[in-house]
Amino acid sequence: MAVKSAGRKRKTTWSLWEERRVPSEYEAVTYKFHNHFRAEPAPFELSENWSLNVFYKQNREGSPFVSSVDDWEGFRDTRAFTYRRYIEMQKDREVYLDNLIDEFESRDHYRSLPTAWLDFLRNNYLPVRFPGHGMQMSAAYVAQMAPSAFVTNTFYFQLGNEMRRVQRQAYVAQVLAMDNERPDLADSDATRTRWTDGPQWQGLRELIEKQLIAYDFGEAFASRNLVVRPIFDHIFNSEIATLAAANGDDLLQLMHDDFRNHDQVYAEENTKALVDYAVGKAASNEEFLRKQTAKWLPLGEKAARGLAEALATAPGAESAASILDRTLAAQRRLMGECGL
Repeated sequence: MAVKSAGRKRKTTWSLWEERRVPSEYEAVTYKFHNHFRAEPAPFELSENWSLNVFYKQNREGSPFVSSVDDWEGFRDTRAFTYRRYIEMQKDREVYLDNLIDEFESRDHYRSLPTAWLDFLRNNYLPVRFPGHGMQMSAAYVAQMAPSAFVTNTFYFQLGNEMRRVQRQAYVAQVLAMDNERPDLADSDATRTRWTDGPQWQGLRELIEKQLIAYDFGEAFASRNLVVRPIFDHIFNSEIATLAAANGDDLLQLMHDDFRNHDQVYAEENTKALVDYAVGKAASNEEFLRKQTAKWLPLGEKAARGLAEALATAPGAESAASILDRTLAAQRRLMGECGL
């Protein structure tokens, strides 16, 4: 008779898991995934005086926002995304946009747009792919510096969402140029010059360029997700969609409605969740986030003012003051929902 082996422990792929239950798929592939978050002797397995270790210890482990929390492994993505689940969801969003574009292109949509609207898009919308790349880089930095993979992954998924918006904007520029025989709409050099030199863009340019060198993790998170992102998203999702509808550009309206209803909502959900977790762990983080937001808001208001003045030049637009009021109200709304 065969004898069963006794005392043999079943192997698992989540050896660092500490709770007395089987982790979910999300937890199994995320829990303690970082191997470079520790204060002593240094984050990375290299000399503690190496420049990268010094940088991380100063800007991550040394950030008051990070050091005040005793355990960052307790944070959870509001949607518990793994890479597989994120791709499954975004595949549906991309199929929707592909079908939407196919439908409008079958109607010869781009040639039906008024010249005045095309001129407005050339100067005040199509250059947005340049700051859009800045938003991608910002998400990448916050993700790289985050104190746990549970935090990191939400920002990498936000990065992916920023990328899909930029890709769709670049596509729109190209087809508008081709269908209307206006190469100026897709000329990257000319569009870059409008971004770097156009007065309406300079407030946003200053805001994004300075935010990209906010190295402290807490400051980088607060400036990006509590100031830059709500202003940027409101202008280039909500306001641009309203203007597009007023000018017969239903395709652009529906595209940005999709970005707002899905990608923007995901970012806002996790912003609120991260603030709630950090403040719940350390009450001092509430004051930290308030101070960082107050520090960055003047630049945010300057950016919003320039963009509002630009959007007010669109056919059928409301006043710059009205657009600015709604934009700053959107930023305040998010702050309020975060309990700040």
